[in-house]
Amino acid sequence: MSTLVLDAEALYLELLKGVRALFDPGMRLVGITSGGVWLAERLQQDLNLAGSAGVISSSLHRDDYSRRGMTAAAQTRIAFDVNDANILLLDDVLYTGRTIRAVVNELFDFGRPASVKLAVLVDRGGRELPIQADFCAARVTIPPGQSLTLARSEAGVFSFNVKAR
Repeated sequence: MSTLVLDAEALYLELLKGVRALFDPGMRLVGITSGGVWLAERLQQDLNLAGSAGVISSSLHRDDYSRRGMTAAAQTRIAFDVNDANILLLDDVLYTGRTIRAVVNELFDFGRPASVKLAVLVDRGGRELPIQADFCAARVTIPPGQSLTLARSEAGVFSFNVKAR
């Protein structure tokens, strides 16, 4: 049995390159709670963008809301007009696509963006919905019984946690 080793900091540098290629002047960053928010905050700084990145939660639009309920994760905070905005959504791990579907529904509660693109640190496959990222730093295969999540130290250093569900 092999152990998956992912260098989250190296993948972040790949994500930064990919976001630079996708980024258009005036584009707004919105991070999905919680790992996507950490990525958006750091990208906002590394790209020298004014203001702060938006935060979006999938909690209210999840199709498993009755099972999961509200999470303790941050709630949606978008301090700009979503109407006609070009938005880059950021997430740490893309898996089934259900979080992205929920987040897009939440985003449209705030207005109608001109465009929405998606960049992720890791795409682990296993899609249940027809959703794909415009950019992903890495594609990995992880057994369905395991979860992959981004962690951030107090110093802001990224790492991954792989756990059995």
